[in-house]
Amino acid sequence: MTIVKNVTPCNPNASEEVKAVLQYLSDISGKGIITGQHTLTTAQKELHYIEELTGKLPALCGFELLSYSPNINYEDAGEACLIEVEENKNTLDNAWDWALNRKGLVTFTWHWFSPFGSRDKGFYAENTTFDASQAVIVGTKEYEALISDMDAMADILKPFCDKKIPILWRPFHESEGTWFWWGNKGPEAAKKLYQIMYDRYTNYHHLNNLIWVWNSPLVEGYVGDDVADVISRDLYPVKHQHSDLKKEYDELVQITPTEKVVALGEIGIIPSIQQLSETHIPWAWYMTWSGDFCTTEEWTTREELYNAYHHDYAITLDKLPKLY
Repeated sequence: MTIVKNVTPCNPNASEEVKAVLQYLSDISGKGIITGQHTLTTAQKELHYIEELTGKLPALCGFELLSYSPNINYEDAGEACLIEVEENKNTLDNAWDWALNRKGLVTFTWHWFSPFGSRDKGFYAENTTFDASQAVIVGTKEYEALISDMDAMADILKPFCDKKIPILWRPFHESEGTWFWWGNKGPEAAKKLYQIMYDRYTNYHHLNNLIWVWNSPLVEGYVGDDVADVISRDLYPVKHQHSDLKKEYDELVQITPTEKVVALGEIGIIPSIQQLSETHIPWAWYMTWSGDFCTTEEWTTREELYNAYHHDYAITLDKLPKLY
């Protein structure tokens, strides 16, 4: 199995920091795996749990941008939705701290409340009338609303660009599924949404600090090597069945003949670090999902988590070189 990867950024104007991170991801693939953890709330109980148990922190931290969606329908939202939004507010303060003070890797997930037509948790297709297939057509009201939301998020991302902080940017995640509005109209529409955002953010907003992460294992609808730096997929295996996920890796790399950095965008349990150290399946990083996936033993036991973070093959925050 080849470990060499195409590390030329898809954005020809990508920052030196982006180039450094991509090169590092390429260099460590098959030689180690970056530990990652998603945090949904500003309390970041996941990081506290990991540090208290292991004495270490993940090298990569994921931050949720759902509360920064410009068009949340507060008037028609249930209690669970309102709590989720409230607990997520100001999470960017944590992202700034992680980047500037911890010097860890940053990745953003955006559960995007649809540009209009939504109720409650409006990122779910069942909770919105917004039509992604119309949003990719220039001149429609859906397209105009899409661009407006994109521009609002670009304004949030721009300060990170100004400070030369590289961001692993994973928009329209899980596009293979129909549960989110951006995937509900099929992979071709999701592909076009991503391509529109890439063009808008790269050629209009000049967000040259973004590392573009595609997040779907489907050959159909792959966005193209010219707009993807990393290919990834989300997995929620059976509880406590840790493995190297070779089968899932082999499926994912079929979406392009080009060698790309490959990652586990989200996962319910930590992969088997021990197996990976033996088989060298070149996942560059994994990011365990937030809440009970991390802070209980329902998916990964305390012993399993401790052993993973103390394995020589695991790249924790203390092992991460200064990349920006």
